[in-house]
Amino acid sequence: MSRYRGPRLKIINRLKTLPGLSKKTPNRNEQPLKKHFKPLKPSKYPERLKEKQKLRFHYGLSERQLLQYVRIARRAEGSTGQVLLQLLEMRLDNILFRLGMALTIPEARQLVNHRHILVNDRIVDIPSYRCKPQDCISIKDKQRLRINQNIKDKIMRVPPHLKRIKKKLQYSGLVQKIIDNQYIGLKMNELLVVEYYSRRV
Repeated sequence: MSRYRGPRLKIINRLKTLPGLSKKTPNRNEQPLKKHFKPLKPSKYPERLKEKQKLRFHYGLSERQLLQYVRIARRAEGSTGQVLLQLLEMRLDNILFRLGMALTIPEARQLVNHRHILVNDRIVDIPSYRCKPQDCISIKDKQRLRINQNIKDKIMRVPPHLKRIKKKLQYSGLVQKIIDNQYIGLKMNELLVVEYYSRRV
């Protein structure tokens, strides 16, 4: 299954706030349906599926990519759910979004694909590039005005693991350390995602 390219508001209405997917907010306040019967056996599958979809759409991943990240997280030391979120947060497109240089993750991905982003003064055109501590992220001169406008429009604060640097009219960013899970911008239960993939990894 490829990355989702359909209407974003439809996903936001279903999964609620996804700051990385779009600037739009849910336009419906759906009331829970009244159930006239009790299911014979309550299932946690819908909850796990919803959390998995939330993670997938927020970071703009295909099903195969997310499964690969879960496999990497399981092999690493520490809690699988926390390692998974750290891996996703350290992607280059997400770092640009969290620095305020792009208003959404799809916009950040476009900047990277069009070769406007430099990591340690080298062009990187892979949105899934995994940033490391002390990586310096800068932008080519052509995109300076656009990035400046994005930073003015952005309301979210820069998390403590990142640092935004301004020299004259040029913005750049520095990855100071691996993100602490309390500063992850998406409210979700990552353990349900790990449970969802438990039979496939």
